[in-house]
Amino acid sequence: MRDKATFNGFSRETVSFFRKLKRNNNKAWFDSHRNEYDHYVLGPAKAFVTAMGDKMKTSIPAIRAEPKINRSIFRIYRDIRFNPDKTPYKTHLGIFFWEGSQARMECPGFYFQLGPDKLILGAGIYMFSSRLLSAYRKAVIASDSGAEIMAIIKNIERMKDFKIGGEHYKRVPPGYDREPPNARLLLHNGLHAGFEARLPEEIFSNKIISFCWEKLRPLIPLHKWLVSLMKSNPPGDFKGGPFGEQ
Repeated sequence: MRDKATFNGFSRETVSFFRKLKRNNNKAWFDSHRNEYDHYVLGPAKAFVTAMGDKMKTSIPAIRAEPKINRSIFRIYRDIRFNPDKTPYKTHLGIFFWEGSQARMECPGFYFQLGPDKLILGAGIYMFSSRLLSAYRKAVIASDSGAEIMAIIKNIERMKDFKIGGEHYKRVPPGYDREPPNARLLLHNGLHAGFEARLPEEIFSNKIISFCWEKLRPLIPLHKWLVSLMKSNPPGDFKGGPFGEQ
């Protein structure tokens, strides 16, 4: 049995569990394989959160890494209330490291997702609260903060692995100039950068910690810009989880 205090990588059984769950996404199957979930998914996930959090804190001391379900580890149960897909379980492991004293879903942070076939990494805020959205729009058209975020985004766009996400609207919102230098950023209702790839071999050893941090570390300027935006504005209502988690 894996030592819960030490992260030695995820196992082949972790990936196998999600592949089998994808084919058998129902309560009866999950209940009969709950021990596999606890042993091969939840156990190493908790160890990963601790190890990855220690790594991240060397550059972001205030990052929060809490190895519990509904903290850094997303619950496996899907919210199907407003979703046409009624399968009850997520077929991936979602983990979030965030910074801020507000509810974690309102804070910028870093996302890790391990699925049956691929790894997803990301940083940012998936969807702004209405109040933070208003502050974001003012910030991106302001001379100093607008120039800063555009420079950050251009640097990310030069990275071959990551894509900027969060564009949602078809038109610049009413009351804003359609032709400012940063007009394209006014089409966003969130701001994040994401990486997606086939599962690397590093996932099966503690080398995945360094692999993930090498990918995520260049996104620290984006994270810090969003943290500054959040700290300058009180919390508002929230309508979505980081990177689409429900």
